[in-house]
Amino acid sequence: MNSLTPEKKKMSGFRKILLTIVIVAVLVLVGLFAGRYYFVLGRGAKAGTLNFIVKKGYVWKTWEGRMILAGYRSNQPGGIQSNEFQFSVTDEKVANILMSNSGAYFELHYKEYLGSVPWRGMSEFIVDSVIALRKNEPGAGPLP
Repeated sequence: MNSLTPEKKKMSGFRKILLTIVIVAVLVLVGLFAGRYYFVLGRGAKAGTLNFIVKKGYVWKTWEGRMILAGYRSNQPGGIQSNEFQFSVTDEKVANILMSNSGAYFELHYKEYLGSVPWRGMSEFIVDSVIALRKNEPGAGPLP
């Protein structure tokens, strides 16, 4: 014999529906988060002179760097300004290569994400490998 009254059956059905809605909402939020912060929007390479690389952060220590790109770009009519590339590095080996060759001319491969997460770095651009490295030789003149 079933001991559930019609009111208890309704409540049990309501709980199942509510639980299903909550699970679907959580899955949608997890999917949106993963798409926003882990979907690789683009891959590419940039070349220029490494300005600096530093490991910093309050909770998560991440490698952050800046490179002055080859050439100049004008963002405003009649104005010329330097073109900088700010990036993060997740691989310790890549960070050590960059740090030991500060001021050198690099070609770097990077991935671009839609957003940054604190444990990966402060930038949407994550450098994952060094394509080429040319050191500045004293008296050799400027690099291209």
